[in-house]
Amino acid sequence: MSADREKNHTMTDTDIALLLADAADEVEIGIAPYQAVIRGGRRRRARRWALATAAALVITGASGTLALAGLRDGKGIEATPAVTQTATQPSTPEERHVYVPQETMLAAGTEKGETWYISVDVWGAPLTKAEAEAQVQAMANRHEDPWDKDSPSALVGKITYFVKQAFGSGDPTFLMGDSASKADTMAGTDLKSGATSLDPKKTDGPQRLVVGQVARTAKAVTCTWKDGSSTVARRVAAGADVNSDEAAIRPAAGSADNWFVCVAPAGTAYQSAEVTTD
Repeated sequence: MSADREKNHTMTDTDIALLLADAADEVEIGIAPYQAVIRGGRRRRARRWALATAAALVITGASGTLALAGLRDGKGIEATPAVTQTATQPSTPEERHVYVPQETMLAAGTEKGETWYISVDVWGAPLTKAEAEAQVQAMANRHEDPWDKDSPSALVGKITYFVKQAFGSGDPTFLMGDSASKADTMAGTDLKSGATSLDPKKTDGPQRLVVGQVARTAKAVTCTWKDGSSTVARRVAAGADVNSDEAAIRPAAGSADNWFVCVAPAGTAYQSAEVTTD
């Protein structure tokens, strides 16, 4: 948010809460019910991302670190299982994917004989309250639950996304999500990432799975693991196949930001993630 916008912004209860959280940067408040960590280049947006998944109970460090709660065959899967390109200037809700999301496969692989994958559903921005109300109902029909469902008008002008994680024969589970306006588009070295266990049923397992967002211009993300090793995710073109256990940065249909996924080798866990030039 620009300085001018901040200056002219009327302070809300949410803003006050964020300011209070800023003052508590060095205080550990508690531990989240699931093992996961979120880091944000843009502090305010990172917090919303965490709160979209579960209560963010740990706030430490000036960079804004938050704890939050809580992927199929890895042999060259189509990158987008159900992606429809939007028109250059879409006008109807259907053309904007307001009532049916665009789905993109972000990553896939195998772990001890079990397949996993990460996908993201992106819902187009409604332009009116009526469109937003219909969108909330459409989301509910897909068992996707927006945090602004009690005030659909809050979704007007914003895309909403839900990241899903699946492992083995289990049904996909919600991993993270948010609603974002054009002003929230990431730039430069901005990065938001969540780390959790590869098997969502093993919440006490090592945080080996890292999923995050970066700017469209980001060429690489380096995920560093606790044993000192690292994995580099590099940008691939839209429509590129999702190869087994390959770290990559890729576009998601309907999303203004790019997405990346890294998985730590067995025996270690997440340490950090950053946009790099490598």
